[in-house]
Amino acid sequence: MTTDARGEIVSRISTMYDALGDRPRFDAHLHPDVLMWESDAEGLLRGLPALDTLRDERRARAADGPRPVSVVPHVVAADAWGDTGVVRYELHATYVDGTPEEVFRVTDVLRREDGTWRIVHHHAERRD
Repeated sequence: MTTDARGEIVSRISTMYDALGDRPRFDAHLHPDVLMWESDAEGLLRGLPALDTLRDERRARAADGPRPVSVVPHVVAADAWGDTGVVRYELHATYVDGTPEEVFRVTDVLRREDGTWRIVHHHAERRD
Protein backbone atom coordinates (compact mmCIF):
# COMPACT_ATOMS: atom_id res chain seq x y z
CA MET A 1 0.00 0.00 0.00
CA THR A 2 1.48 3.31 -1.02
CA THR A 3 0.77 6.83 0.17
CA ASP A 4 0.66 7.90 -3.51
CA ALA A 5 -2.17 5.48 -4.31
CA ARG A 6 -4.16 6.59 -1.26
CA GLY A 7 -3.68 10.21 -2.31
CA GLU A 8 -4.83 9.39 -5.85
CA ILE A 9 -7.97 7.74 -4.49
CA VAL A 10 -8.79 10.68 -2.20
CA SER A 11 -8.20 13.10 -5.07
CA ARG A 12 -10.42 11.03 -7.37
CA ILE A 13 -13.29 11.21 -4.85
CA SER A 14 -12.89 14.98 -4.51
CA THR A 15 -12.86 15.57 -8.27
CA MET A 16 -15.92 13.35 -8.66
CA TYR A 17 -17.97 15.52 -6.28
CA ASP A 18 -16.60 18.67 -7.94
CA ALA A 19 -18.28 17.33 -11.10
CA LEU A 20 -21.66 16.80 -9.39
CA GLY A 21 -24.40 18.09 -11.69
CA ASP A 22 -22.45 17.23 -14.83
CA ARG A 23 -23.39 13.58 -15.44
CA PRO A 24 -20.72 12.75 -18.05
CA ARG A 25 -17.90 14.22 -15.91
CA PHE A 26 -19.26 12.64 -12.73
CA ASP A 27 -19.84 9.26 -14.39
CA ALA A 28 -16.27 9.16 -15.70
CA HIS A 29 -15.35 8.30 -12.10
CA LEU A 30 -17.63 5.25 -12.09
CA HIS A 31 -17.17 1.87 -13.72
CA PRO A 32 -20.04 1.27 -16.19
CA ASP A 33 -21.10 -1.84 -14.20
CA VAL A 34 -20.81 -0.17 -10.78
CA LEU A 35 -22.83 -1.77 -7.97
CA MET A 36 -24.59 0.70 -5.68
CA TRP A 37 -26.47 0.66 -2.41
CA GLU A 38 -28.25 3.99 -1.83
CA SER A 39 -30.47 4.92 1.12
CA ASP A 40 -33.35 5.95 -1.14
CA ALA A 41 -33.15 3.01 -3.58
CA GLU A 42 -35.36 -0.06 -3.32
CA GLY A 43 -32.41 -2.43 -3.55
CA LEU A 44 -29.08 -3.00 -5.19
CA LEU A 45 -28.46 -0.95 -8.33
CA ARG A 46 -26.21 -2.29 -11.08
CA GLY A 47 -24.70 -0.08 -13.73
CA LEU A 48 -25.00 3.49 -14.91
CA PRO A 49 -28.48 3.05 -16.49
CA ALA A 50 -29.88 2.05 -13.07
CA LEU A 51 -28.18 5.08 -11.53
CA ASP A 52 -29.72 7.34 -14.18
CA THR A 53 -33.18 5.99 -13.33
CA LEU A 54 -32.61 6.75 -9.63
CA ARG A 55 -31.33 10.24 -10.47
CA ASP A 56 -34.42 10.96 -12.57
CA GLU A 57 -36.68 9.75 -9.74
CA ARG A 58 -34.81 11.97 -7.28
CA ARG A 59 -35.15 14.98 -9.56
CA ALA A 60 -38.92 14.42 -9.85
CA ARG A 61 -39.29 14.08 -6.04
CA ALA A 62 -37.20 17.19 -5.34
CA ALA A 63 -38.58 19.42 -8.11
CA ASP A 64 -39.97 21.95 -5.63
CA GLY A 65 -37.61 21.24 -2.76
CA PRO A 66 -34.33 22.83 -1.71
CA ARG A 67 -31.17 21.94 -3.56
CA PRO A 68 -27.82 21.67 -1.79
CA VAL A 69 -25.35 24.46 -2.41
CA SER A 70 -22.41 22.18 -1.65
CA VAL A 71 -21.75 18.46 -1.41
CA VAL A 72 -18.36 17.78 0.15
CA PRO A 73 -16.67 14.51 1.07
CA HIS A 74 -14.83 14.42 4.38
CA VAL A 75 -12.43 11.50 4.01
CA VAL A 76 -12.08 9.27 7.03
CA ALA A 77 -9.75 6.63 5.60
CA ALA A 78 -8.33 5.46 2.30
CA ASP A 79 -6.35 2.32 1.58
CA ALA A 80 -4.91 0.75 -1.55
CA TRP A 81 -3.54 -2.67 -2.37
CA GLY A 82 -2.13 -2.79 -5.87
CA ASP A 83 -4.93 -1.88 -8.26
CA THR A 84 -7.69 -2.08 -5.62
CA GLY A 85 -8.62 0.68 -3.22
CA VAL A 86 -11.20 1.46 -0.57
CA VAL A 87 -12.20 4.88 0.71
CA ARG A 88 -14.53 5.59 3.61
CA TYR A 89 -15.93 9.07 4.12
CA GLU A 90 -18.79 11.22 5.26
CA LEU A 91 -20.55 13.18 2.55
CA HIS A 92 -21.99 16.51 3.74
CA ALA A 93 -24.78 18.22 1.77
CA THR A 94 -25.29 21.85 2.83
CA TYR A 95 -28.30 24.07 2.09
CA VAL A 96 -28.75 27.87 2.34
CA ASP A 97 -32.48 28.04 3.11
CA GLY A 98 -32.29 26.69 6.65
CA THR A 99 -32.70 23.06 5.61
CA PRO A 100 -30.55 20.98 7.96
CA GLU A 101 -27.32 19.59 6.58
CA GLU A 102 -27.53 15.99 5.42
CA VAL A 103 -24.73 13.58 6.17
CA PHE A 104 -24.14 10.25 4.46
CA ARG A 105 -21.69 7.49 5.40
CA VAL A 106 -20.05 6.23 2.23
CA THR A 107 -17.76 3.36 1.35
CA ASP A 108 -16.40 3.15 -2.18
CA VAL A 109 -14.33 0.32 -3.65
CA LEU A 110 -12.17 1.40 -6.57
CA ARG A 111 -10.19 -0.43 -9.20
CA ARG A 112 -7.34 1.08 -11.22
CA GLU A 113 -7.58 0.32 -14.93
CA ASP A 114 -5.27 1.91 -17.49
CA GLY A 115 -3.92 4.20 -14.77
CA THR A 116 -7.34 5.56 -13.75
CA TRP A 117 -9.19 4.80 -10.51
CA ARG A 118 -12.90 4.10 -11.00
CA ILE A 119 -15.54 3.16 -8.47
CA VAL A 120 -16.76 -0.43 -8.87
CA HIS A 121 -18.87 -0.53 -5.68
CA HIS A 122 -20.57 2.38 -3.90
CA HIS A 123 -22.44 2.15 -0.59
CA ALA A 124 -24.09 5.30 0.77
CA GLU A 125 -26.24 5.45 3.87
CA ARG A 126 -27.98 8.59 5.06
CA ARG A 127 -27.47 9.36 8.74
CA ASP A 128 -30.40 10.73 10.73
